[in-house]
Amino acid sequence: MTSISPTSVSPLWDAPSRPANARLDATVSVPGSKSLTNRFLVLAALADGPSVLRGTLLSRDSELMIAALRQLGASIEPGEQAGEFHISPIVQGTDVGEVHIDCGLAGTVMRFLPAVAALVRGHIVIDGDEGARVRPMKPILDGLRDLGVEIEDLSNGFLPFAMNATGMVPGGSITVDASGSSQFVSGLLLAASRFEKGVELHHVGAKLPSLPHIDMTVDVLGAAGVSVEQPDNVTWTVAPAAVTARDVHVEPDLSNATPFMAAALVCGGTVRIPAWPSSTTQPGGLAPEIFERMGAQVNLVDGVLSITGTGRVRGLGHLDLSPAGELAPTFAALAALGDATTEITGIAHLRGHETDRLAALSAEINGLGGSVTETPDGLIISPAPLHGGTFRTYHDHRMATAGAILGLAVPGIAVENIATTAKTLPGFDLMWQDMLAQLA
Repeated sequence: MTSISPTSVSPLWDAPSRPANARLDATVSVPGSKSLTNRFLVLAALADGPSVLRGTLLSRDSELMIAALRQLGASIEPGEQAGEFHISPIVQGTDVGEVHIDCGLAGTVMRFLPAVAALVRGHIVIDGDEGARVRPMKPILDGLRDLGVEIEDLSNGFLPFAMNATGMVPGGSITVDASGSSQFVSGLLLAASRFEKGVELHHVGAKLPSLPHIDMTVDVLGAAGVSVEQPDNVTWTVAPAAVTARDVHVEPDLSNATPFMAAALVCGGTVRIPAWPSSTTQPGGLAPEIFERMGAQVNLVDGVLSITGTGRVRGLGHLDLSPAGELAPTFAALAALGDATTEITGIAHLRGHETDRLAALSAEINGLGGSVTETPDGLIISPAPLHGGTFRTYHDHRMATAGAILGLAVPGIAVENIATTAKTLPGFDLMWQDMLAQLA
């Protein structure tokens, strides 16, 4: 078990409880995917001409990415519609001088930006929030160093670090241990086609978490004209190529939809999510079948996903979330309300996210009377009577939404710092209240 430190005192949000004597009949429109937004922003900044992004998520993570790309020379200007941006790419070799990039808590910024930054000239320092400074960066730093980039490791494999960028990356063959995060692979692949010799990247390590996120990276690269060859399931090869400028619409964030979908199970009734894609590389695309296992009826008709629950949550026995660890807080909260034990496995890498999510979920659910045991690879969650209390979030947006789910069934839960949801879903609290006001 890993110890965690409580966050500083923050405002408390009284989590609303499920409506009495009524069922949900709600439609919730979820903003664009954070994971896709930040990938598309990077590719537009590396493209061979101007691009347009539509349906872009407007959140702290995307704002940090936009600010960082602007510091590297990209022009990113809002369009006429909300979430529309017109992007002119970085000119390779541009001298940006001394640049300090703020990653906040955004893993996609701290792991995607270094390879992009190597394509300009300057002394570039990359740092983030205090919580970001405990998230590992060594695989990215070692990988870039092996590709010919001069790295100043100021913090023994963590933020902050510095780069003496020359505007040119030789590229070549590297090995990377991406057991801690699939972002280590994605961060190198996204810029690889702009390196002199491209990249042949081989993963070494016992596990490779969140494979759908790597599939997402390969998919968006392919759509932008960059072919990624995969001779086996731990090797990716990218040849030098131009990144095609595009006009792209971002899918809704399916992982951000899952707390609202969970409400249908807990409260009873139906929640509908418009614009659900018929196929997707988002890990959240795996959620509907898990909800069905937990007792929901799920239908996708004309792009609208509807999920209907009875107010009872079925325990799962075993749930392997190795392909979609970001869904763990939602399903851990539901499992704490379930009628049988659920063991969630494949999520050891969540100890290196915004906080140690396994320790945080265990501490906060147990603090409300729950029965959660940490394992090396996940959590065992058994039914137990829960009571009200403070649910701490540790500056982690998905902890905040987990607390909101529990509050539906347990009166008196106060979620600390609900504003942390602005990382990927600004206005979550208002969306939550609006959903609960839509009753049958």
